[in-house]
Amino acid sequence: MDLHHRIALVTGGTKGIGAATAIELARRGAEVAIVGRHDDAEARSVRQDIESLGRRCLLLLGDMARPEDATSVVHRAAQQLGTVDVLVHCAGGLVPGGLFDVDPPTWYAAFDVHVHAIYYLCRAAVPLMRQRGEGAIVLISSVAGLRGLHMNLCYQVVKGAIPQFTRALARELADDNIRVNCIAPGIIRTRFHDGMTEAQRQHNLQHRIPLHREGTPQQVATLIAEVVTNDYITGETFTIDGGLTMRMP
Repeated sequence: MDLHHRIALVTGGTKGIGAATAIELARRGAEVAIVGRHDDAEARSVRQDIESLGRRCLLLLGDMARPEDATSVVHRAAQQLGTVDVLVHCAGGLVPGGLFDVDPPTWYAAFDVHVHAIYYLCRAAVPLMRQRGEGAIVLISSVAGLRGLHMNLCYQVVKGAIPQFTRALARELADDNIRVNCIAPGIIRTRFHDGMTEAQRQHNLQHRIPLHREGTPQQVATLIAEVVTNDYITGETFTIDGGLTMRMP
């Protein structure tokens, strides 16, 4: 897929992996709608970075845990930019704790933003892609959804659902020339891991990650862009983790 004159929608696009992805897609030619919860300096900075590349950027506010917001951002992007050719769902957050640490409201909220959101986003975006005869959807999981981790039950379950959603939807949409793929990052240098102590970080670098370094949002964004533009990939889950899954937990 040539991204010139294409419209990409990136949820969680105002920070971290989402922001890097939105900028990378713009660098490759796309006009981009970024979705965040706040119109703050960080979000405006991402928009400015995209516009500095000569691309249009639409900042949309919405909470992806709310079905009406997930549907609305797709419709607003299409109304203001013309359509949605590429959908990348980066919105999410860590949910630590075991079975008796995560209360029911937290459990259901995690499913809302990580799993239910992609259902509503795809239901809104797929008809637009069908009209164009082509589309690309990339969903962000985690290596935690592929392997077991201690005291991380809820996060593992919601992230583990995403690769299966990817496979099922990719098969369903193959005849429409709409590709669906999944990215499973490991430990990436973002605020997501701010709760990690220095001792934990050093343990990860020395004993868990074979390449002995954390990944960067740009490295993940580059992989996402490659998956979007390569039109012979669908139904796949790609890990980008410095080899972490070879040693987990």
